[in-house]
Amino acid sequence: MKKWSICRFSMVLVAALLLAGCQSSATKPLSEEDQIKRVKLHYQIGLDALHKNQLPKAFDELMKAEAIDPHDVEVLSALGYAWRLRGNFKKSESYYLRAIRSGATSSIYTNYGSLLLEMKRYADAKVQLDKALEDPRYRNQFVAYINLGDALLGLGQFDDAIAAYRQAGLFNTGQSFSRIKEAAAYVSFKRYNYAQALYETILRENSRDRTALEGLVRLLKLRNDNPAARKHLKAFQEGSTSALDRAWAADELDKLR
Repeated sequence: MKKWSICRFSMVLVAALLLAGCQSSATKPLSEEDQIKRVKLHYQIGLDALHKNQLPKAFDELMKAEAIDPHDVEVLSALGYAWRLRGNFKKSESYYLRAIRSGATSSIYTNYGSLLLEMKRYADAKVQLDKALEDPRYRNQFVAYINLGDALLGLGQFDDAIAAYRQAGLFNTGQSFSRIKEAAAYVSFKRYNYAQALYETILRENSRDRTALEGLVRLLKLRNDNPAARKHLKAFQEGSTSALDRAWAADELDKLR
């Protein structure tokens, strides 16, 4: 009986030691190289989910990355964007601020500035966008200039806003959004003739630019020029290859009857 107890005790002891060894192996800290790899993997999966509008999956992956490295700038910025998409601006701002403290890039200042614009904090947005533009190597300066134009417009600085929109056009000549923003700014300050001319110029260059047409139609309605609005909508409807765009034009035409 005594021998059996000793044997049993030995088996339990060995099992306990084996278990302790397994636990020790499971909790062994990751090497710095492995940490970086895992953070990047979770970040890339999370970013892909964001692009596909799969927010729960994006949060799951990005939070896993954050748990491994709570100071990774790209992860913090992506979480800031994810919280913005979810509609929680306060949480979004907290992540952008953490990213800035961890070493922000121009793109993060731009994205944070864009969030502040949505919150109508125009002066704060301008500060962040000015920081984004400090680096002459920043490849998406046109985006920062468009947002800066919006901030300046919100502050009532019309001439400076127009200058920012035009600067955006110089940095990226292939996009029309900065000119559409400029036209909208002219509408805001009741300079309707120039706004209409600018919208029509954009549409002559690209008759399928629905965003420009939307702005023009709003302006023509404001000026009580429904015949001109109908003319532009019919031309767009006939020339469009998109079923959704044609349906939108048809709905707009119905509203003008």
